[in-house]
Amino acid sequence: MADAEIGWIAAIIIGGIAGWLAEQFMKSDMGLLMNIVLGIVGAAIASAILSFFGVVLGGWIGYLILGFIGACLLIWIVRAVRGRTA
Repeated sequence: MADAEIGWIAAIIIGGIAGWLAEQFMKSDMGLLMNIVLGIVGAAIASAILSFFGVVLGGWIGYLILGFIGACLLIWIVRAVRGRTA
């Protein structure tokens, strides 16, 4: 996610929080590193999807919301592909 307001360290911290929240919401067990990856990648994916519809969220809270939505989406996709709970 190329947001000038969010630095790398902030992206890692917020991505970790978003991934952890998604992990709790989806009742999954991923681990700290995977939570960070899910949050960061999820924020990028959710940002791309929502910007296609004209919805743009910025700043720390926007990044957290996008990370949570995207991480939940990624967990759901992994479960659908595997055919079991991840």
